[in-house]
Amino acid sequence: MSILVGPETKLMVQGITGREGTFHTLRNREYGTQVVAGVTPGKGGQDVEGIPVFNSARDAVEATGANTTMVFVPPRFAADAIYEAIDSGVELIICITEGIPAHDMLRVYTHLRRGQQVLVGPNCPGIISPGKATVGIMPTQVFNPGKVGLVSRSGTLTYQISKELALLDIGQSTVVGIGGDPVVGSSFIDILSRFEEDPETELVVMVGEIGGNEEEKAAEFIANEMSTPVVAYIAGFQAPPGKQMGHAGAIITGSSGTAEAKRVALEAKGVRVGTNPTEVAALVKERLG
Repeated sequence: MSILVGPETKLMVQGITGREGTFHTLRNREYGTQVVAGVTPGKGGQDVEGIPVFNSARDAVEATGANTTMVFVPPRFAADAIYEAIDSGVELIICITEGIPAHDMLRVYTHLRRGQQVLVGPNCPGIISPGKATVGIMPTQVFNPGKVGLVSRSGTLTYQISKELALLDIGQSTVVGIGGDPVVGSSFIDILSRFEEDPETELVVMVGEIGGNEEEKAAEFIANEMSTPVVAYIAGFQAPPGKQMGHAGAIITGSSGTAEAKRVALEAKGVRVGTNPTEVAALVKERLG
């Protein structure tokens, strides 16, 4: 079993006719994802290597039954694209776009919470259920089917830890990049709860980084709500206060949001925290037995 994406995924891509949109759409299809439609206003009636293009997300959903969308739209138009996706009725929205203004995402987040649809991202690498489907920009060759779920704020660390797991013959059930912006559609807790309900996920790796308090909140959730074991990694132990490191949300303010504070909070709740990707993989192997 997988969470969020799998054989049942019917994908449309908003921004399919752009260079990056086309490239990653075709890579997703090559992996085995059902790509049923693309959306670019003004280009309805065209196609991208056999994938029909529509003028609106609603038209695409009505014509093809798409239940998932990937947003590859420039930052200034991305919030409107997400609104359009919500109104089309798709179940899952995965926004790859980075650089969306935080105030735009606050409005999107508020609108989204009025319903039951799921947004992953923005500024994320997407989701992959190895051997089943992928939606996003992840390098699929580093993932293998298995029983470890992975949720991460960092795309690059996701790939590195998955590679370290592969060296120990450990595969993944689903890998979710939630994005590193200050405002994202899905939190660690949102994804951890889905892994907890998945009978084929036997352990979860959570990859956090400096900034914010999402990891601390996740520690409470893991202790109180999860029976599935969790191993964690926090990037940024050497990050100086007040300096943005990588993502827009990766910034320490005063004593809040440090890697050490997050490690202490997690370990206080029984979550082992690795100091590097290799150690994380070793902890996973130890927990799996």
